[in-house]
Amino acid sequence: MPHDHHDHDHADHDHAHGHGHHHGHGHSHAPRSFGFAFAVGTTLNLGFVIVEAIYGVLSGSVALMADAGHNFGDALGLLIAWGAAILAGRSPGGRYTYGLRSSSIVAALLNALMLVFTLGIIAVEAIRRLFEPAPVSGTTMMIVAAIGIAINGTTALLFMRGREHDLNLRAAFAHMAADALISAGVVVAGLLVLLTGWSWIDPVTSLILVAIIAAGTWGLLRDSVNLSLQAAPEGLDPDRIGTFLLAQDKVAAIHDLHVWPMSTTETALTVHLVTPSGFQGDAFTANIATALQKSFGIQHSTIQIETDTNGDCALAVEC
Repeated sequence: MPHDHHDHDHADHDHAHGHGHHHGHGHSHAPRSFGFAFAVGTTLNLGFVIVEAIYGVLSGSVALMADAGHNFGDALGLLIAWGAAILAGRSPGGRYTYGLRSSSIVAALLNALMLVFTLGIIAVEAIRRLFEPAPVSGTTMMIVAAIGIAINGTTALLFMRGREHDLNLRAAFAHMAADALISAGVVVAGLLVLLTGWSWIDPVTSLILVAIIAAGTWGLLRDSVNLSLQAAPEGLDPDRIGTFLLAQDKVAAIHDLHVWPMSTTETALTVHLVTPSGFQGDAFTANIATALQKSFGIQHSTIQIETDTNGDCALAVEC
């Protein structure tokens, strides 16, 4: 973790550690309650992949086969997100002193990367089709894409409730919503192909949808990369937290403040507080931990008290 603590608990420092022990976790256990959503979403998507692949082979449609491959990637993405949500609930132990909470960050990053990769494949295929037009069955496109809207739309709705609080669920929601949008575009394109007979409408529609989805995916990719690099979560400004801690009664100075994500829903903090008037007791650190939970949603606070104002704490220079 980023707070690279040296062994500096000198005897002349009256050090104490206050811990915010899961005070009102809010939504930190949300991922596990979404097991049903993951199960339904994965089952629906895998079922659709099988139907689409069989239909693609029977009708000789390369477009449907390509979409079946794309949807298989989506089902895989859901399985990754589901697995991470289960792992996040594992108890700490051994070398994993935080448990496996951060697996949800890895899953969000993987899902964002898979979405970008998928969009790239669709874009390449669409450009190829522009230069090598193939006959398109508008009716088949519309029927299969309409089924896709229903399945992906339903799955996206299952994750809608958790997407604001959990990047892993937001990644799953974005993936499914993007697929529903692709399917809706394919239905419109299929109708236009039926009405006009112009097969180029299909790849042009694909490229427009890729551009729209890529713009939306950028934020998801940026957020998941930032969390992977242990940047403070979006909306949590370490400077504001520092100002808040300095404003606490008896606190003269602070240093070695670190804020980082433990998972896509939980945040941790470590800080050294200098209190020249002496150690204020366990209630002092417990109250600050509770205040950090209420004001900033930080569930895991480790607070070290220092009473010596000479600044001989080994980590003070990092401030």
